[in-house]
Formats: sequence, C-alpha cells, structure tokens
Amino acid sequence: QVQLQESGPGLVKPSQTLSLTCTVSENSITTNYYYWSWIRQPPGKGLEWIGYIGGSGSTYYSPSLKSRTSISRDTSKNQFTLQLTSVTPDDTAVYFCARLYYFCSGTRCYGEYKYWGQGTQVTVSS
Repeated sequence: QVQLQESGPGLVKPSQTLSLTCTVSENSITTNYYYWSWIRQPPGKGLEWIGYIGGSGSTYYSPSLKSRTSISRDTSKNQFTLQLTSVTPDDTAVYFCARLYYFCSGTRCYGEYKYWGQGTQVTVSS
C-alpha cells in the first residue's frame, strides 16, 4: 500500500508562489510507468489536473496553468514538489498529489490513479 502525503502552507497571499510537497512512502519515484501528479479541486467545482513528473523526470503541465507551474522532485527523499507562481484567489482549492500508472502495449494503453494523498486546503487571500 503506497501512501502519499501533501504538506505546505494553507494560506498564500495573492501574487506569491504556492509551494506544496508530496512525500511518497516507498522508493518508487523513479519507476517507469509512474507519473507523479498534482490535481486540485476548487470549492464547488470538479477536479482539475495540474501536471505530473514522470519516473524519468519528464514533466507535463496543463496548458491553462503551464506558464505558472513547475513540478520537481527530490529522489533522495521520495518527494515531489509543486510550485504555482503569481497565485490569485481563483487558485484556492484542495490540492491532491496522486500516482498515475500509465502503460501502453502496442496500440492499447492503460491508466489508473490508484493512490492519492488525503488532500490539503490552500487558500489564497490577503
């Protein structure tokens, strides 16, 4: 059973940088087919995918957030980190980290978000 735990400040001022860290309970952050993801849920809205860092270290971000998003990792600590710059109140949300397992064989692909953190509330307010 893999466990993920988000950590970081619960309150961020507008125009500042939101920084959250996800700690993974096992040493699998560099494993192929795993994509370590950040997802958020604004109040009263659905889930919004932010981006991921893959086992190889490659990153991919939501086009709508790409200009403000950076995801990095510390393999020695089994952690990956989200940084979102120039935040506004619209960035207020519960932020989740999750592990995506994605595998393709030929033309067939399979993906599953099996493990999630419990989520952490981040409020952007002065």
